[in-house]
Amino acid sequence: MVARTPLFLAHQSAGALMVNFHGWEMPLHYGSQLNEHHAVRRDAGVFDVSHMTILDILGAGGRQFLRHLLTNDVDQLQHTGKALYTCMCNEYGGIIDDLIVYQRAPDNYRLILNSATREHDLAWIRSKSEGFGVGLQERNELAMLAVQGPQAIPKLNQILTPAQVDAISTLTQFECVDIDDWFFARTGYTGEDGFEIVLPASQINTLWNSIIEIGITPCGLGARDTLRLEAGMMLYGQDMDETTTPLESGLNWAIKWTPEDRDFIGMGAMLSQKAQGITRKLVGLVLEDRGIMRSGQTVIVPGQANGVITSGTYSPTLEQSIAFARVPVATADTVEVEIRGKLLRARVTKPRFVKHGKPL
Repeated sequence: MVARTPLFLAHQSAGALMVNFHGWEMPLHYGSQLNEHHAVRRDAGVFDVSHMTILDILGAGGRQFLRHLLTNDVDQLQHTGKALYTCMCNEYGGIIDDLIVYQRAPDNYRLILNSATREHDLAWIRSKSEGFGVGLQERNELAMLAVQGPQAIPKLNQILTPAQVDAISTLTQFECVDIDDWFFARTGYTGEDGFEIVLPASQINTLWNSIIEIGITPCGLGARDTLRLEAGMMLYGQDMDETTTPLESGLNWAIKWTPEDRDFIGMGAMLSQKAQGITRKLVGLVLEDRGIMRSGQTVIVPGQANGVITSGTYSPTLEQSIAFARVPVATADTVEVEIRGKLLRARVTKPRFVKHGKPL
């Protein structure tokens, strides 16, 4: 049976085209994916992300457990209210999921997991938590919105309480705060500024309506995908999975190698891969001919084995096609992409194309 978020009727009322997204009935767009994309880059947009899995890690053993579970080290969270991006890997270094971990209190961490990997993630975390003295609490009673864009915060301030405005006013990127039963995090999946807001599901329709009334644009999965690709943010299940390691996915920065006695899951395999050198890497591609790059298309690399497009789309900001591709490590500056039987030229770049609404 397909699941629905508490905002399902609101999406229908707003004219959303609903699609099945990993078992959730979610809005693809509300009429124009292009307009929604530009709204986030130029003004502000709101996304229903209540399909994400919210898991709280509670207890005195939480810190040591997460230091073992994740590639990044929660000891880098210097104080309560900090967050970091990380991978969660298997013993072979394959990526089980990528996620953000938030420290809400010394013995209270929050993980936001991908909806597509919910069951596998929860089973893995439960199995690895044994012996650490932690409690795992899935927060199904909560819902979540992401408000993103250069005008997201000024507009949000119009509808939040004075206490909420005051509490979030000092937050910088990858910081968070609890205000009563609401949780604010200055994070997102678009490359723009803004907040992700977790609150009781019973209150989310009121918040959604207030956000729409002040002119923030409702946005669906389509715009979310083009925005995240422009911003160089990967999608689990397409750009990485258990057959790829963080080193092969441009995520070395999400691994904390020291202290060496931390021994996170997959550390040995990744140290071996690091010493031997990777054979493939994730790059960005910009198509120089007319066409649209899509997931699964073949990348022809001169003098090397073929690569593959992992994510591809039309970039509304650049007005040309962009993609992520996994290619041999020796790939040079240009490649060809096979699109509908034709070989089209593409330029190899870093896997990020837009920053703060401007082309890189």
